[in-house]
Amino acid sequence: MSRVALVTGAGRGIGAAVAVRLARAGFQVIGVARSRDQLDAVAATTGLVPQVCDLEDAAAVEVATADVLSRFGRVDVLVNNAGIVVRHPVDGHPVDAWDRVQAVNLRAPFQLARACLPAMRAARAGRIINVSSISGTLGTPGLSAYCASKWGLIGFTKALAEEVKREGVVVTAVCPGSVDTEMLKGSGYAPDMTPDDVAAVVEFLVHAPAAVAGCALEIFG
Repeated sequence: MSRVALVTGAGRGIGAAVAVRLARAGFQVIGVARSRDQLDAVAATTGLVPQVCDLEDAAAVEVATADVLSRFGRVDVLVNNAGIVVRHPVDGHPVDAWDRVQAVNLRAPFQLARACLPAMRAARAGRIINVSSISGTLGTPGLSAYCASKWGLIGFTKALAEEVKREGVVVTAVCPGSVDTEMLKGSGYAPDMTPDDVAAVVEFLVHAPAAVAGCALEIFG
């Protein structure tokens, strides 16, 4: 059976590019996104298995991951790529918008990693790659929720890497700068790289030596 890769946000942008690269590398790719139409479009060229799930919904994430593990028995590579952004100054920032960003960008990666870890530990092999952001290393006005979630994702990466690195599981993060995606539109920043540029780094981390455990690799294009 092919190795299994689970990629969130796989319907477009970086996630779709990661799905294409991992499929070409021989993985059976399961793509998670809210839009079935977007997943089906990627599946048409990659053989991706669509898994529709709203990552903001904690219960839905539990159901989706249980379904994947029931069908495939394991996940060899988990790429936590899905993310959302809310642009608002802290003064007057809606609490529900803050919570939504943290749920998708930080809580969902925790839930997915927690679900996939038992099989990885049993196999003494596995890769978890969290797509953070350069906003996880600096502050940007109006992006407090997004920055907090991405800083948190790097902290989660480093803590989990220490927990599991002696059990054959390698946990890393990627911190892209400005990528030509829908999320970048309206930000005022010009893109410095393509989604496939980031996907190439993710693919590298899938195969990189275990010495990369805990790294948060910054890429600027």
